[in-house]
Amino acid sequence: MIKFTVITITYQAEKVLQRTLQSVLHQTHEDVEHLIIDGASKDGTLAMAEQYKAESDASDCGHKVIVRSEPDDGIYHAMNKGLTQASGDYIIYMNAGDFFPQDDTLEQIARRCRLNELPTSEWPAVLYGNTDIVDGEGKYLHPRRLQPPEKLTWRSFRQGMLVCHQAFYARTDIAKNLQYDTRYKYSADVDWCIRVMKEADRLGLPLCNIGMVVANYTEEGTTTRHHRESLRERYRVMAHHYGQLSTFFMHCWFAVRSVFT
Repeated sequence: MIKFTVITITYQAEKVLQRTLQSVLHQTHEDVEHLIIDGASKDGTLAMAEQYKAESDASDCGHKVIVRSEPDDGIYHAMNKGLTQASGDYIIYMNAGDFFPQDDTLEQIARRCRLNELPTSEWPAVLYGNTDIVDGEGKYLHPRRLQPPEKLTWRSFRQGMLVCHQAFYARTDIAKNLQYDTRYKYSADVDWCIRVMKEADRLGLPLCNIGMVVANYTEEGTTTRHHRESLRERYRVMAHHYGQLSTFFMHCWFAVRSVFT
């Protein structure tokens, strides 16, 4: 059976964490590892995580929950901790407040990409899908504005981050060799996704479009609160991968597009 590792990064997250934990707990796919990487929260986050672990351990869902809480140097440093510890075939970053749209989401993903029919060496480097945006209470707002293309390549992100980080499931054996670049404060996830896809291209591995919503993403977050800084940093990431000239002209197009959408 395909094993998924879900990595949840938390810090002072007691107000939004419960829906994330319950979403993972109720996944009908049995082989799930859930790593909760907490940055030494002072509120009720850790107690909530430990209670969830006990509930999961006592159930027959077949999931393994690991809780780790200690100070870190920011969200991408915490993501690297989870990546290093992951033992599943694919990793999924489902942060506090985000959640799977259905109880059988992981089961459908494995089935739609026909993973059980392929030798592991031929499994896609990335499984990707659509994302819906929810508010701080977890209520549906709208589909994510940027939609994934039918055929994704590393060059696709010249048009922006077309696949949400939470809807980008990377093959763990590839991802482990590509840690998040912690020099980026807001956009290391964009850089990481591009590097994973570049490696997939080098290895000749496909990227599988799941063709369904695979993540509900909470609108409020660090990038939203620091929007201008995030945009400047994202520009640097894109210029690094696609060149200064291409990035400049694409951002001119982004500016024109924003006027008419």
